[in-house]
Amino acid sequence: MAHRMTITLDDETFAFLNRVASNNRSAYINQLLQQARQECLKMALLQANQEEAADTHYQEVLPAWDSTLADGLAHD
Repeated sequence: MAHRMTITLDDETFAFLNRVASNNRSAYINQLLQQARQECLKMALLQANQEEAADTHYQEVLPAWDSTLADGLAHD
């Protein structure tokens, strides 16, 4: 699903957009926003991993869960 919206750009930014996006400004802006979204996700995952690594209680109980990894799986 696509959505239409109106945005306001200053003259320099508008000229840049026209120069780099040619005749498909929407696709260019979508690509930039998708890249920004991916970067935000990457930063959130990095932060979550750092928090997990710093959680000493979690690190202490984690090995106990390793033994449950194969529970319920058929061994071939």
